Amino acid sequence: MLIAAACCPCPPLLVPEVASGAAAELDELRAACSDAVGLLAAARPERLIVVGPAEQAGRGPHPQGSVGSFQGFGVDLQVRLGASGGAETARELPPSLSVGAWLLERAQWSEPVEALGVGEPLAAERCLEVGRELAAGAGRVALLVMGDGSACRTEKAPGYYDERAAAFDAEAARALGAADREALAALDAELAAELQASGRACWQVLAGAAEGADLRGSLRYDEAPYGVGYFVAAWS
Repeated sequence: MLIAAACCPCPPLLVPEVASGAAAELDELRAACSDAVGLLAAARPERLIVVGPAEQAGRGPHPQGSVGSFQGFGVDLQVRLGASGGAETARELPPSLSVGAWLLERAQWSEPVEALGVGEPLAAERCLEVGRELAAGAGRVALLVMGDGSACRTEKAPGYYDERAAAFDAEAARALGAADREALAALDAELAAELQASGRACWQVLAGAAEGADLRGSLRYDEAPYGVGYFVAAWS
């Protein structure tokens, strides 16, 4: 049963070593993420599952002990999923889950944790099914859901400017803050792909997991630095 969830964006720039001289620009975002992860810890889950968007090689389950790296972003930094225990695997965490693992390391997370890489093109109904399967697992389940909003909010954004981006992000942020699982389930997958919104599929996994859970949400961050929508929300 799902008892709590936190939603955080997953830009590698969230890691100060990657951001380097620009690290201070995301201090407020880091603080919001830390608060959301802290609320997860306060819920005392028996299982935490980090869910994040992934390319083909990173999709599927990643056990506790899996390692991620930020070498691809010019930084010799590794993170491990889970503070202790678990077996290191040959498969590296994708970037989104590496950022999630970094957030948990920062919070000194010590409870059992695993991760799931989700393909961004995954159909909404399948996302909902995956979420239901996660919540149906043994024990009190919590999710740390990684994913960004649109990457098209300004002309300097990674996806350039798209006039539809602000409205898409506004609805996603509202739904995350209100724990509105029906609205998340209704997000347009095709539009999300066109706007490069990497969080869509993972948010819909959360929507499936939250069926019948009667959770309430709060939105803790909603900004678009660098022209990308970043949202932080907590459900409990």
